[in-house]
Amino acid sequence: MIKKWKQLLSAKKADALSDRILSVAKGQLVPITSVSDPVFSERLMGDGFAVMPQEGAIYAPVTGRVMTVFPTKHAYGIVTPAGLEVLVHIGVDTVELGETAFSSDIVAGQEVVAGQLLAQVDLPVLEAAQKDSTVMVVFTNSQDIADMRLADAGAIAAKAEVGQVRLKAIDPVLDDN
Repeated sequence: MIKKWKQLLSAKKADALSDRILSVAKGQLVPITSVSDPVFSERLMGDGFAVMPQEGAIYAPVTGRVMTVFPTKHAYGIVTPAGLEVLVHIGVDTVELGETAFSSDIVAGQEVVAGQLLAQVDLPVLEAAQKDSTVMVVFTNSQDIADMRLADAGAIAAKAEVGQVRLKAIDPVLDDN
């Protein structure tokens, strides 16, 4: 009986550390290693995936709290209830385009739901400026990931499930006081 109880608690704990990941846009799902910016392709900021968008609507890939909104609205940091840290970065070398290319009503501290509109990007502005519009989704605390399963590259709908990420269970430190 105790063994079954422990298994049930262990399964619930694993579920609590797991996050479902959605596509940030309609387009082509590609491995993070194939993007043109080496900071992302070499996983210097963490592992993840990317979407080459066909439309300008960019959606939250996870449910969580928005911790960071870059002033130019081209990048967002979200932390899930399980503790997964997710960076959504729209385009390569797009920071100088600022509000001419990006718009959003999302603010730091706001809760978002997976699939909620995060930002709008004006793809023709990026194209005219000869900027890569690929949207990178990076798990910046990749060292804490126990298991990551992502869909294969190919066409993907906006808000479609891309995969699951499960964080390592971290035992709490007991205080002797």
